Amino acid sequence: MPEFRFRGRRAAFIENQHVRVTTLKEGGHLAEIFDKESAISPLWIPPWPSIEPSMYNSEEHPGYGAAGDAKLLSGIMGHNLCLDIFGGPSDEEYAAGMTPHGEGSVVPYEIRETGEELHLDARLPLAQIHFQRTITLFDRAVRIRENVESLSGFDRPVGWTQHVTFGPPFLERGVTEFRSSAGRSIVYETEFGTAAYLKTGAEFEWPVAPRLDGGASDLRIFNSAPVSSGYTAHLMDPERRHAFFMAFSPASHLAFGYVWNRADFPWMGIWEENHSRTNPPWNGKTITRGMEFGVSPMPESRRTMVDRGRLFGVPTYRWLPARGKIEVEYYVIFQRTDSIPEVLDWPEH
Repeated sequence: MPEFRFRGRRAAFIENQHVRVTTLKEGGHLAEIFDKESAISPLWIPPWPSIEPSMYNSEEHPGYGAAGDAKLLSGIMGHNLCLDIFGGPSDEEYAAGMTPHGEGSVVPYEIRETGEELHLDARLPLAQIHFQRTITLFDRAVRIRENVESLSGFDRPVGWTQHVTFGPPFLERGVTEFRSSAGRSIVYETEFGTAAYLKTGAEFEWPVAPRLDGGASDLRIFNSAPVSSGYTAHLMDPERRHAFFMAFSPASHLAFGYVWNRADFPWMGIWEENHSRTNPPWNGKTITRGMEFGVSPMPESRRTMVDRGRLFGVPTYRWLPARGKIEVEYYVIFQRTDSIPEVLDWPEH
């Protein structure tokens, strides 16, 4: 049987009557979570050609840019794992081979299928981590379980973020709606991109963020501007056991969201790229919104993450014990609806 390919990439999938989930064999990205009734996957497919990260070579593939994130961008798609950093590596880490957002987005994965489950297994050689993910389908819900095991003999701080990114046709300027259990929030502390419109470093309560021009933006609606960029960090409501975000496309009558244990991932970042990046491979053609939940509020180096320590009194990283394991569980949920639900609850089976 010929190997399954998705957008030219080696991949594997599972499906039921409602949904198909496709994951890439290099980088482990959840490339699509496809709702069969609407015939839409909300997840972002980059407008540039995708290759296996192992094939990337800066001389042979200049179209992915000259920055340190070129290898990551050559294969990024949909929902990618940021482990064991969320942000860029230090100069020393980069020289040792570490890529932005860590090895979890570029290493090869072993994938096996058992009925309505996919089992992913990867080794992160620089980080000395054994990572496992199990994807299970339940009607219109997808359960994801992850296990991070340290192979080193010392405790250390790690970043760990689920980088969920939306794209067209689900994502539309001034149309796509969002809801979340976010509360206390802050705009990125330096200018983010070339078309930032929010007030740098401003603190606010979800969902209304202060603008540079003195106005305010409601983050529950995707930006209607022709060009924009931005990043905001959000502490998820500490009064709720489960945190969530939900996105809604009026055109497709589809609501799509994630729900997770707040104790596992207390932070969510919102990344916006709207035709602002003109360098390769972006070339001014990309519209995305990332809803990125994890243990860290900001995309930054490991050293900066540790030096920050806490934000709003909450840790900005997680300790991975020597030879220890951490397990988490979260869900992806589809709903066919004419309006966006205000709350997303933990599913019952």
